[in-house]
Amino acid sequence: MKTLKKLIWSYAVSMAFLSAGNAQQPRRTPEQDSLFAKMQRDTRADHQQMLSQLGITTLRQGANGSDPKAPNAANYDESKANPYPELPDPLTLKNGKKVKSAQVWWDSRRAEILEDFDQEVYGRTPANLPKVKWELMSAALEKNGEFAVVTKKLIGRVDNASFRDIKVDIQLTLTTPVEAKGPVPVMMELSFVFPPGMRPQAPPANEPTWQQQLLAKGWGYAVIIPTSIQADNGAGLKSGIIGLVNKGNHRKPDDWGALKAWAWGASRALDYFETDPAVDAKKVGVEGHSRYGKAALVTMAYDQRFAIGYISSSGEGGAKLHRRNAGEIVENVAASGEYHWMAGNFIKYAGPLQWKDLPVDSHELIALCAPRPVFIGAGDKGDGWVDVKGMFMAADAAGPVYRLLGKKDLGTSEFPAIETSLISGEIAFRQHKGGHTPAPNWPVFIDFASRYFQAK
Repeated sequence: MKTLKKLIWSYAVSMAFLSAGNAQQPRRTPEQDSLFAKMQRDTRADHQQMLSQLGITTLRQGANGSDPKAPNAANYDESKANPYPELPDPLTLKNGKKVKSAQVWWDSRRAEILEDFDQEVYGRTPANLPKVKWELMSAALEKNGEFAVVTKKLIGRVDNASFRDIKVDIQLTLTTPVEAKGPVPVMMELSFVFPPGMRPQAPPANEPTWQQQLLAKGWGYAVIIPTSIQADNGAGLKSGIIGLVNKGNHRKPDDWGALKAWAWGASRALDYFETDPAVDAKKVGVEGHSRYGKAALVTMAYDQRFAIGYISSSGEGGAKLHRRNAGEIVENVAASGEYHWMAGNFIKYAGPLQWKDLPVDSHELIALCAPRPVFIGAGDKGDGWVDVKGMFMAADAAGPVYRLLGKKDLGTSEFPAIETSLISGEIAFRQHKGGHTPAPNWPVFIDFASRYFQAK
């Protein structure tokens, strides 16, 4: 039964991914259908419970991304996309004073922005979280294309002494080149788990995978499975690391959501990398696509040990401005299908509050990554839901913080033509010609990262 529940939860992850046309729908057994229906019921019940805590009786309807004739059809008209053009200033303190030095940023303003994200958007990471003990399950000599590698399979056992009913085992693999002369840079992907019958979108024929491209530079790669940390649905909020800390109880409105939980798990992987002599732990980056692009950006913002980030098609809840009316909007993320990513308090901004009432916006999440390099990427056809221009605008609006800290911004405020690579500064941006996939931007990201990563 536990195995089937894990399958259904991973299936729920994949269903949203299907909307981008990246895979064919798998067949489900009657037992899987029954479990999936129960998960949906439990999710709706948990969502309603949070609404009751917030005193909310109705929410505004989200955008319909599948029917352009629907009354609530998603907007893709740029003339209607910016109802609230004024953004919070990342360099103005709560007392109204301007931030004019890097020291004030580090001493005061950064903490203010983090507090707003904790309280209203992503939730608070609990204090005194349980320890994680990493166990090496296997180490194998393998070949990836032409490259000889060592792949370690690891499990992060989360101490559940405080609540034995919930067990959390973080799944992680680390692959490094055999011929490395010393510790190497590593890119870690927050990765989807695809049920039987589903496959991630492959790179174009006769082109190397992203892993092989990294190996060609002498770097390594890692893959972490976020759903082994926290399930990707509201029913799972009473399990995983969130449920473990809450001892199986409901969240409070400012408790962390899945994005923060996945980011916590990514940080625990970095804890392990700091102990592995094969890894240059000062040169570990994080990459994620779609919902895991959101989580990768949250990871970069909150853990300053990560050296670089590749944030792919992250959209609403990630790099896209919340104040934008384009593609997916706040109301979609606040609804029962996605609210578990965020703090319960975020739901308020889908009713009774408005987007403009948010004390922060996504440009400030990008700014929290400063001065470290971050690459914001997306596709063209089939990727409109993520609002590529809204992500570009957020990247541009983070520029003043990067400049204050002595780094370069995007270099332009003009939205670039497709396949224009803006990689001269510490904030990078590129929209490729493909759809909802990170694959076409990997070579450009690696060129960008090469300025900062060099294998020893």
